[in-house]
Amino acid sequence: MKKSRHITLDIERLPEGYYLATSREVQGLVAQAKTFEKTVEIAEDLARKLLHAQKGKVRESNRIVYPMVISA
Repeated sequence: MKKSRHITLDIERLPEGYYLATSREVQGLVAQAKTFEKTVEIAEDLARKLLHAQKGKVRESNRIVYPMVISA
């Protein structure tokens, strides 16, 4: 049985009209396309391939993600 994993994509619309997706959780994930949907599709496929390639090589991180709101 395959293990499911939730990841977060950071998607940015570039001035040229393209979309760019990255993820802090999947090292090396960078996907770009003309449409939002295509960008997500590429990122999903790439995430699967990267996670498979990193399987057994990635150790649990001691990193803590702490969301914070600051008024300036």
